[in-house]
Amino acid sequence: MRSQDGFQAANAWLESPINRRTFVKALGFGSLGLAASHVLPFSGPGSALAAKPKYGGTIQLAWRGTPDILDPHKTTYLTAVQVHNNIYNGVLRIAYDGTKVSFEPELAEEWEIKSDTDHVFRIRKGVSFHNGDPLTAKDIKWSFERVANREISPIHYWKMKQMDTIEVIDDYTLRLILKQPDPFMSVALTGATGRAGTIVNRRAVEEGGKSYGKKSVIGTGPFKFVEWVENDRIVLERNPNYWEKDADGNQLPYLDKVVIRIVPESSTALAAIMTGELDGWNTAPYQFVSKLRADDRLNVHTLTGGNYIRLSMNVERPPFDDVKVRQAVSHAINREEIVQQAFFGEAIVAHGPISPPMSDYYDKEFESGTNGQYYDLEKAKVLMKESKYPDGAEVGYIVTQVTFQPRIAQIVQAHLAKIGIKVNLQMFENAAWRKRWLESDFDLVLTSPWADLDPDETIYPQFHTGEKWNVGKWSNAEYDKQVEIARGTFDVKTRKAAYDKAVAVLVEECPSAFLAHVNEHKVMANYVKGFQAIPADLVNLHTVWLDKA
Repeated sequence: MRSQDGFQAANAWLESPINRRTFVKALGFGSLGLAASHVLPFSGPGSALAAKPKYGGTIQLAWRGTPDILDPHKTTYLTAVQVHNNIYNGVLRIAYDGTKVSFEPELAEEWEIKSDTDHVFRIRKGVSFHNGDPLTAKDIKWSFERVANREISPIHYWKMKQMDTIEVIDDYTLRLILKQPDPFMSVALTGATGRAGTIVNRRAVEEGGKSYGKKSVIGTGPFKFVEWVENDRIVLERNPNYWEKDADGNQLPYLDKVVIRIVPESSTALAAIMTGELDGWNTAPYQFVSKLRADDRLNVHTLTGGNYIRLSMNVERPPFDDVKVRQAVSHAINREEIVQQAFFGEAIVAHGPISPPMSDYYDKEFESGTNGQYYDLEKAKVLMKESKYPDGAEVGYIVTQVTFQPRIAQIVQAHLAKIGIKVNLQMFENAAWRKRWLESDFDLVLTSPWADLDPDETIYPQFHTGEKWNVGKWSNAEYDKQVEIARGTFDVKTRKAAYDKAVAVLVEECPSAFLAHVNEHKVMANYVKGFQAIPADLVNLHTVWLDKA
């Protein structure tokens, strides 16, 4: 399952506190509106840790899923992004204060928004790449242009398609002019899931050639790449010249070395974690979470992620050409049963597509009771009788064996049988399954956009008329109008109002049944200190230290 970014949910088993008010006020977001010019200063790492951090030591982590490449502009795997985030920095970074997700400068020391389309970044001085090259505005310009090249970055080039001109004003000042406002830019320019803003070293890329991202990897981040032994391990070591400091002025990072062990078999990883052979895990499969939580030697960091699980219906095929059938399907599915049986309770029911990490757009009240889409079997039966198919229908449901797909397919099959829809499960290996759904060759399919932090990323490409990822072929002029309004401004109030209207159309027309927002889990031994989870499926080790006897 892939998102617009190409993220594979099969590999989605995959910090930094922030003063969000300063950020929002500086940009003039929300009720303040966008003024002519605002400057966002870098606020620095978050509050001091409770205990004094210790330097040194090696952390060994289990990694479920092998990264594809350690070149951030080419990767499609979240398991790779989790590694990138410790090697590279972004122009911006994702920040989470325990309640809100937002974005703050990282390699940029200031982000000045002169207008919706005129942006000036003042680059941090004194930052060096791992090979000793100093970071300047020219490097950032080169990285942006590399992403914008579709041949080099076929998955991520779209993040720079609004870039009109980019000008190096001096060694530490960059001016970016957009063709039109692009509120998704805040996500795109992060050094994590955005990847467009992850800065690579030109000399290393050109010298490394095809081996860059495998044998040669150079960033500005807290850890330097040492080696990658395929299907075994990735080794990083402390960058002694790293620029970032903690809240007390101590240089980061604290760890000497990071060893990432590729452990595809979950039971093997579970045993290694519980015996203390390994110090942490980049994920925890849902069925193991309760056992891990019960072990007082471990901390299971849990957050609901920027995702939604949806059952997509092909509206160009009967019976899903009838909106009443689609509505009947949505009401026939007991989402709480899916949460408990497919995700072992490690999810929340979804009434629509906007997930909790989309802080300015998520509405807790909407995600309750009979708002949006919800379970009501009697209503589903009535809608089916009122449809063009009162005597029922027979449909195919294409399924891959990956992760939770078979469990959900069996639950949905049983639920839809209650309203007269016979569901034939058609099993495929992942590549064939993906080909089928991308070519809209299905009646029903389960997909799951993952690690999305802005509605523009998660519902524009999935449902706007004519978009590649709109595999159900649904089209609605009012919906298109509202999501186009939302992507045309930085003003949060305007965007929120437009998305509310778009979601209302979406849940009523029901091209997809939204099922759940799923938890992300990061497991660390209790002597691993300073780890901060953020709901973008990241494993940041910048501030991690070991408190071993």
